[in-house]
Amino acid sequence: MFHVEQVYDVIVIGGGHAGTEAAAAAARRGARTALLSHRRDRIGVMSCNPSIGGLGKGHLVREIDAFDGLMARAADAAAIHHRMLNRSKGLAVQGPRIQADRTRYARSIQAQLSQQPQLAIIEGEAVALIVESGAVAGVVLADASEIRARSIVIATGTFLGGRIFRGDEQEEGGRIGEAGATKLARQLRALDLPIRRLKTGTPPRLDGRTIDWAALTPQPSDVDEWTMSPMSRGRPLPQLACAISRTTERTHAIIRDNLHRSPLHTGAIEAGGPRYCPSIEDKIRRFGDRDGHQVFLEPEGLDDPLVYPNGISTSLPTDVQIALVRSIPGLADAVIVTPGYAVEYDHVDPRALDHRLALGAMPGLFLAGQINGTTGYEEAGAQGLVAGANAAAHALDLAPLLLDRATSYLAVMIDDLVLQGVTEPYRMLTARAEYRLALRADNAETRLSTIADEHALLGAARRAHVAARARQREAIARGEHCGVDADLLREAEEDARYAPYLERQADEIERMRRDATIAIPRGDALVHVNGLSNEMRERLQIANPHTLDEASRVRGVTPAALTALWLYAKASA
Repeated sequence: MFHVEQVYDVIVIGGGHAGTEAAAAAARRGARTALLSHRRDRIGVMSCNPSIGGLGKGHLVREIDAFDGLMARAADAAAIHHRMLNRSKGLAVQGPRIQADRTRYARSIQAQLSQQPQLAIIEGEAVALIVESGAVAGVVLADASEIRARSIVIATGTFLGGRIFRGDEQEEGGRIGEAGATKLARQLRALDLPIRRLKTGTPPRLDGRTIDWAALTPQPSDVDEWTMSPMSRGRPLPQLACAISRTTERTHAIIRDNLHRSPLHTGAIEAGGPRYCPSIEDKIRRFGDRDGHQVFLEPEGLDDPLVYPNGISTSLPTDVQIALVRSIPGLADAVIVTPGYAVEYDHVDPRALDHRLALGAMPGLFLAGQINGTTGYEEAGAQGLVAGANAAAHALDLAPLLLDRATSYLAVMIDDLVLQGVTEPYRMLTARAEYRLALRADNAETRLSTIADEHALLGAARRAHVAARARQREAIARGEHCGVDADLLREAEEDARYAPYLERQADEIERMRRDATIAIPRGDALVHVNGLSNEMRERLQIANPHTLDEASRVRGVTPAALTALWLYAKASA
């Protein structure tokens, strides 16, 4: 890395999954980039579960990789367990997921960052943005020094105004043992941004040496050697089995008897949590009729005895956590190394952003990750990629990276966020994508590498790889299958299987893109559109869509309202 200076094109605040992808993407586009993190050795750390991918999420990982991002290759370098979810269903909805060795994952992220010639890493805390003439101009650090840049990406995860809860215990922080971004949170609130609170949580970490593995159902790693990135060859690490257990009536009774001690139920935590990954307290409250809930015991590393009990995220007091863990089969003697906890943190209403993930109220400021109301490493990394690419575009006067829902899950997520907003942490699901038959995880590189290359997001090694794969696709088209990668052959076979449906979907996409060009009135001008109810005007003013296509995706906007907008646009043309 080059010598740290005080003037850059792009500054990225935060070294998590969003921040690392943002910094790397900005640097790949040629921007002189500074990645600012409290601690260099914590860059790329997996804060919660030791896994990458899953249903919908695996698509995002493959798409990040198609833009030459970091996540997929780090996952392959650290993978100790592979599992293709939904394997019995079609490729369109299958989800690649790996368990990672935490230490090796972070090490891979840090190593990949070190290979970016345009990137500097600075240890320090951002306490304030420098704002000049209404636009961002830099960052003030805790030691009162300043770093200047034309573009800034905030990717603070759960650290922005973060507060940790466990029973009656409370402390400031975004992760156990690490301080939150409190001063920056105060400044953003003072700027009158639309800031709200959300919460997430994590389960206790167990000492795997105290688990009765023989009493549990093993879950072996997949034997077929697929990888997250086609750049990766083989699996460098031994594969470990996970195991499955289940909560019991005794577990549920322990939790019910102690709900009054949970900050989720005492009112200490007021923010909403993720519906698709609720705490064990919420599961018992909402699904009290069930006789048990699955618990997946996931090893955290080859050289680390810690085990992550996926499925029992909790903020109950430590003594209650010990009791509930030991009521689960196979865990009667389990020792908790680190108790679980909940984190409440600030997020900005993503409807304040445009599709570049830029904040309209402050030129040059981009947001990525949990600050936009999402949950999950994959969602964060995907936003970081887009925000970093567009921060570089803003700083260097390059073309922005703008994707539509027909091209990627990346675009589906961003479109959902900036048009719909969130009422709970947003999680990617395959059901969110209208064109999921075309947006398979296996064809991400085919779909997106050309777009990535056009936006200067591919390094030399990736460009060579993409060119070689293009030659192999041409060979497949000619019927020459010798020497062709097996995954490309399977992709071609799946394309042929889906061909009639994909042709029909292509017609829908073309109609969608035609609608995307029809501009509609916005803001106060909506009062001139005959046939719009006050409710429709209010929904449209909040979401602020620019086109008829965007308006069609605003939650609650009726076909009658869309017709009124279309007629008005035609009459005004």
